Formats: sequence, structure tokens, C-alpha cells
Amino acid sequence: MLEKWVQELKDGEQDLIAWRRHLHQHPELSFEETNTSVFIADQLRSFGIEVRTNVGGNGVLGFLEGGQPGRTIAFRADFDALPIQDEKDAPYKSTVPGVMHACGHDGHTAALLGVARVLSYNREALKGKLVFIFQHAEEKPPGGAKFMIEDGCLDGVEAVYGIHLASEIPLGKIGLKSGPAMAAVDAFTIQINGKGGHGARPHQTVDSIVIGSQIVNGLQQVVSRRVDPIESAVLTIGVFQAGTAFNVIADKAKIEGTVRTFNKEVRKEVENEIRSIVKGLTEAYHAGYEIDYLNGYPSLVNAEAETERVRELVGRLYGADAFLDLKPVMGAEDFAYYLEQRPGAFIHVGARNEDERTHYAHHHPHFDFDERALLVSGHIFLALALEYLQ
Repeated sequence: MLEKWVQELKDGEQDLIAWRRHLHQHPELSFEETNTSVFIADQLRSFGIEVRTNVGGNGVLGFLEGGQPGRTIAFRADFDALPIQDEKDAPYKSTVPGVMHACGHDGHTAALLGVARVLSYNREALKGKLVFIFQHAEEKPPGGAKFMIEDGCLDGVEAVYGIHLASEIPLGKIGLKSGPAMAAVDAFTIQINGKGGHGARPHQTVDSIVIGSQIVNGLQQVVSRRVDPIESAVLTIGVFQAGTAFNVIADKAKIEGTVRTFNKEVRKEVENEIRSIVKGLTEAYHAGYEIDYLNGYPSLVNAEAETERVRELVGRLYGADAFLDLKPVMGAEDFAYYLEQRPGAFIHVGARNEDERTHYAHHHPHFDFDERALLVSGHIFLALALEYLQ
């Protein structure tokens, strides 16, 4: 059965490439993907798949009923682009100034469309139901996943899987990490409200720069002295803005940063410590403050059983050497929201070959990938469908 499906996927490979290149040439930013969602819905309808649009925003769902009752699983692909100028030399480069698919989402979408077509033409062989989740706005918090879940995309779903093309992994290799695999990411903005004045009369002022400097120094001790060293956390200050002239003591200062953690308790502990340090230091120096703390995507945790299922599946398809046990990374992904609700796994598919054009990191203006990875991604999705719905 799987051999037949994979052959049908291969027979349609040029369509997958054409879909990917169309999307690559016409990227749309997060929460603005109206034309992309129409394109996806039109393709799904042409396969005879039931479609629901405007799910949680610009999200699209495809529903495929098998010939017999059974389990329900979901496959997810994201389809938003990034505010990056496409600088590569390729006939399919972005036609939209300042916007490009620099993270492979065009490939995720094309691969899942190919899978949807194959399975729709073989629906009588399926025992159960498939939900194809085409998600908008992965790149921009609060992300599209949260809104699609609130709009019912996981209703009745027993397990959910996603795939991400990876330019750092060679073609033919598939990577996965059981348990916490990607970090939760939060962001904060601190405004210090002091009292400005002349540089010659500091005693008449409340110096926001001095206070801000103390806060930056104090925050460096949150991870090193408040977090259990067995746990992982990263606190980064990326912005410190204050002052307008060399001889004027600034009345206001702004600090911005991010926090990345894996453990929920550590995540909350770091937030509490940041708030405590800011409050204590501003009070000590007679200043006021405002803090805006944004809880972003949660930590992505792959279920143990589903991870082992993928490991065994990859071994059967490509050999045990094809599976890579990945280390946790501090990057974030809103697929984590699905895994908070249902068991599943987020699978990294190698998309790098010997051509240096496939070696650029994600979010780089020259990013590209080996399009043969579309078939590998589709192969894995099809094998998972057979595992659950045979």
C-alpha cells in the first residue's frame, strides 16, 4: 500500500515543486496571508477534500474521511513568510520586495498538499479521518496555532504531527528529540521613569541611565544565581535606549530582552525574578517603572511514544542510520501549542546537499533547500497515515 502511495507522490513531484515555487514567488507576511490561504483551499477542493477557511484567522483546514471508521490524526504545515529581502539568484525568487520564504514554509505547504492529494485518491483504503492543518502566522507571536486551536482545529484529533525542513541537516536524514525539544520564548520591555536635568546638577535628577545599568547588571544574575544549574535558561538584553544629549541626564530609559526556557516552573521563576529586580532597583533609586512581559510560545515537547513511532518508521523506510537524535535547541515554534493539547511529534527533515546554495541558515536572505526534501517529507506523512489508519 505504502509503495503505491509513494509512487503516486513521486509521479506528482513536478506539481509539488511548482506549488512550492509559486508560493516562494508570492510570499505573504504573518497574519496577512490571504492569497496564500485561497491558493491552498483551491488546491484542496480540486482534490475533492472538504475545506474550512478562515480558521482562527487565515488558517485552512482540510478534512478527509476514510472508507471505514477509525482514528483521527492531524498533519500540520505552516505557510507564512518573513520580512526579509530575497537576495538569491533563482528563477523562483520572491517577487515581493522585502518579503520572502526564508524558513521553508513554502516547502512544508507543498509537501502536505501532495500528501493530501495522494490520500484523497486512496480514501477508501483508510480507516479513520485525516485533518490537514494549514497554519498561518507561525513566525509572529502570538502565532496562528493558538487561534486555530481555539477555533476547533484539533476537535476529535487523537495525534498531531508536523514537519520542518532543515538546512543544517543533510538530505535523507530525519531528526527528532523526545521530550523538551525547543524552548519557550518570552519577551519583555522595561521603561524606567526618572527625572531629567542638567548634567552639572545630578543631585536634582533621577538618572534613568544609571538605574537602567544597574538593572541590566542585576538581570545577569537571574540565570547564574537563581535558576537551578541543572535546568536551562537564557536571558538576553537586546535593547538599551536612553538620552538625547551628552550633557543632559535622561529622564527615561528603555530596556528590551528575551527569556528562553524549557521548564514551566523555571519560566515563571525567571519572570518573577525580573519583576522583583526591576521593582527593587527603581524604588531604591527613587524612580518609577513600567514593565510589559509577553509570554510567547511554550516549550515544544515531543511525546515519547510518538517519537519512538517515528524512529521505528524512519528505520524501516531509510535505515536506522537515517534517524538523528537531536539535541534541544533554544529556538521556539508554535507547534508547541498543538503538543500541549494532543500527543504528537515535530519532525526535522534534512534539506541540505553539497550545493552551497542549500547551506544558508534559516532566515538568511539567500536561504534555499534541496527540493527533493519535499518527497521525503511526503513519504513520512504517508507512512504515518498508514500507521494510524490502516
